[in-house]
Amino acid sequence: MGKELFIAEKPSVAREFAKTLGVNGNAGNGYLESADYVVTWCVGHLVTMSYPEVYDPALKKWSLNTIPFMPDEFLYELIPDVQKQFNIVKGLLNRPDVERIYVCTDSGREGEYIYRLVDQMAEVPDTKDKRRVWIDSQTEEEIRRGIREAKPLSEYDNLAASAYLRAKEDYLMGINFSRVLSLKYSQTIMNYRKGAKYAAIAVGRVMTCVLGMVVRREREIRSFVKTPFYRVIGHFSYEGKEFDGEWRSVEGSDYYQSPKLYKENGFKERTDAVLLCQTLGYPKEDKEGSFLPEPPAGAGTAVVEKVERKKEKKNPPLLFNLAELQNVCSKLFKISPDETLKIVQELYEKKLVTYPRTDARVLSTAVSKEIHKNIGGLRNYPIVREIAEKILSGTSYQKIASTRYCDDKKITDHYAIIPTGQGFGALKSTSLTAQRVYEVIVRRFLCIFYPPAEYQKISLTAVCGNERFFSGIRIMLQQGYLEIADASFSKKKQANRDADAANADNASAEEEKDTFDEALIALMKQIRKGTVIDLNRLEIKEGETSPPKRYNSGSLILAMENAGQLIEDEELRSQIKGSGIGTSATRAEILSKLVNKKYLKLNKKTQIITPEFLGEMVYDVVDSSIRSLLNPELTASWEKGLTYIAEGTITEEEYMKKLENYIAKWVNGVKGLNNQSYLRKKFDEAAVYYKK
Repeated sequence: MGKELFIAEKPSVAREFAKTLGVNGNAGNGYLESADYVVTWCVGHLVTMSYPEVYDPALKKWSLNTIPFMPDEFLYELIPDVQKQFNIVKGLLNRPDVERIYVCTDSGREGEYIYRLVDQMAEVPDTKDKRRVWIDSQTEEEIRRGIREAKPLSEYDNLAASAYLRAKEDYLMGINFSRVLSLKYSQTIMNYRKGAKYAAIAVGRVMTCVLGMVVRREREIRSFVKTPFYRVIGHFSYEGKEFDGEWRSVEGSDYYQSPKLYKENGFKERTDAVLLCQTLGYPKEDKEGSFLPEPPAGAGTAVVEKVERKKEKKNPPLLFNLAELQNVCSKLFKISPDETLKIVQELYEKKLVTYPRTDARVLSTAVSKEIHKNIGGLRNYPIVREIAEKILSGTSYQKIASTRYCDDKKITDHYAIIPTGQGFGALKSTSLTAQRVYEVIVRRFLCIFYPPAEYQKISLTAVCGNERFFSGIRIMLQQGYLEIADASFSKKKQANRDADAANADNASAEEEKDTFDEALIALMKQIRKGTVIDLNRLEIKEGETSPPKRYNSGSLILAMENAGQLIEDEELRSQIKGSGIGTSATRAEILSKLVNKKYLKLNKKTQIITPEFLGEMVYDVVDSSIRSLLNPELTASWEKGLTYIAEGTITEEEYMKKLENYIAKWVNGVKGLNNQSYLRKKFDEAAVYYKK
């Protein structure tokens, strides 16, 4: 009987397969071998697409006459630095005694692409039995399951097709658009930036769209004009206990839908807020800015018109996918998405967590049936030992498959990032930040087995004349999952719990302010409809509108994932719902590339992202020539098309035809443009903000 060959994407993964299979020996030859098995590895990509000059030496020189460049057949070549390992892998794949090949590269589109290129360049005969191993963690149990359930490689042909097309798309857009824009505008940029070295204009399907998001946000901030507004606050009391209420212009108010309002709870001008106070019988303003009732001194009154008491529940957040984890780590630890990915990849390779490059935030039905093993393993993690034991003593984990945390329809390649319950010995060898990231993942996971947090919300409406004031408190009845949501390292921040760390549901600031004043709670419970309360004074509070917030590295990753939400056209937004720009595996890399090219600036201390002047210039060039490259809907729709390919909904020919038509249209359009004077004007406008 012949041997079975296992080919992994990285040496570290290959070692885990070898350990599981009982294959020992020296890995110095580029592989490990036993009587029955051979284990080898790639080192990431071994094969890449050839540059245009490989097709024709004349194409090495950039010229408008040789673009658009779209070959009928794409050429590939070995990456020189890893050619030795390729030759080893090629020899093993074609060895006569190797009868079955298990493809163990990362379970996703990129991992599929890495192996398929190797298979193609090594000319592995189709007569070989090729199986695809698809795993969610590197535990021995999961590896054995993956091998046992491995499907014929041909069942992943559609995924491979989408991987090839993604690479062709990025290649063709990058080469054609970068060349045409560089030939037309690099000199213009260089002349404007006197003394600057010549640099090609780098554009890409995803990269340029992200640049557009950041530049547009920065320009919105610059053009924002702060607008003051004035709120009227009533200071009430009942039986000696004070509380506040906010005036709002609801139906019945003298100011209902008045043009004098900024919003229903504020005026554009202070004089109108003063007039409201005077109309209500509070004409005198004291030194502290409070309006008092008419003499003789004392309080006016208001009548409680309505009291509402209702219970609310806040469910535990969904589990982490990579984007959500990158966002939380950016806020908690001020680390970049790229660093977060490196950390969680390390945790994955040390068997501590499941596959990190996932877009799903739920569990699969299959894994939910075995979830007690993950929880049970966490009893060996001292920080959450008691929590895990408490969960296992109940029944919530047995019912998880029927909750919102388990949904096979929301999983494409992998379920959410969760702890495996194994590998704690290796955790000690990781950095302190990695240990903290792991704790965040563990706590998010355990939260889903806890009950919701429960609150009682008491709201009352008080009437004074024709105007109404609104008061409310929220009382926590049961902590529920919030009891374990905060990681131990952030105890100092518990008073101002980060909503993104404790709950992905973006509760408003008002809702997050829970009431702990026992006397006030008792008072609000006591008040009934018709109760007469004292209105001691009115106060005008000035506020002002705020500009949009700059992206930080985490919020930008989330914005990339949810780019479909930025699309104004409702029908198109519906069509590409769930599509983002880039993938979980590439977003951090794209951001790093923009920073390295000096198109964007990343503040390492705050993780705030702003444009560089060169980035704004490139933005203006693209905006005036190939504007669609800046739009999230274009990038998201291409990504959706790749999903259709993977699903077998459309053909490769249909996709390529659309792609080639798009590139030809815009390349030829740019050739005919003459907009240098317009660009210099735009550069002048942006330069104002970069002059020292």
